[in-house]
Amino acid sequence: MNMTDEFLSKQRLLVIAPHADDETYGCAGTIARMRSLGAEVYVIVVSVGTVAHYGVKDDVTGGVRSDELDSVMKYLKVNDYDILYRSDQIHLRLDTIPRRDLVGLIEKESRLAIDRVKPTMLAVPAVSYNQDHEIVFRACFTACRPHLPQYKSFQKIFVAYDNPAISWSTEREKFHPNFYIDISAHLESKLGALSLHKSQLKPSPHHGSVESVEYLARVRGREISVDAAEAYMCYRFVL
Repeated sequence: MNMTDEFLSKQRLLVIAPHADDETYGCAGTIARMRSLGAEVYVIVVSVGTVAHYGVKDDVTGGVRSDELDSVMKYLKVNDYDILYRSDQIHLRLDTIPRRDLVGLIEKESRLAIDRVKPTMLAVPAVSYNQDHEIVFRACFTACRPHLPQYKSFQKIFVAYDNPAISWSTEREKFHPNFYIDISAHLESKLGALSLHKSQLKPSPHHGSVESVEYLARVRGREISVDAAEAYMCYRFVL
């Protein structure tokens, strides 16, 4: 085992996703690699609900989204996962929840909260035009505010993950990756996981298509001279 694999094998990763599928777009390759090495991986999905997709005739129900997520979590062999809100009134309206309430759930009040899982590595959604991604990022950032190292919620590794959709961003909020994980051996697992989110797939060349996700992974890989990678923005890395 090389030094990188040894390091990853000892981590306990918590991925926080605004919606079912964000964890896969951003982190499925990382999850697959870390689980193959014996690392612990947990996932919190903040909201699952019924939604009418733009340009699509039929609504996708929250039940369908939950079932798809369950299939993906089993496929990726995560240790555990949780959904915080299963409400059609809240889905895509997370910005209507007081941020303090969401911070509390992420920090200590939910079943897989930071204080309970005690992750060594936290992956959260990057800031984007999506209001749910924005509020989840801000709530996670607050939950991981500076503490003395003995506090459970002090996160030594705090990163924000990539998503094909965030290419549509204001200049000030552009995604500038500075932390990469080689997923060359796990790209097929990432694409396999994404294919299980059937209701969310779009035809190529839409940015949410399986093909586009593969292209992005290969572009991120070329940025570090490997076949495929997942990219992150690192906000804190303490050794």
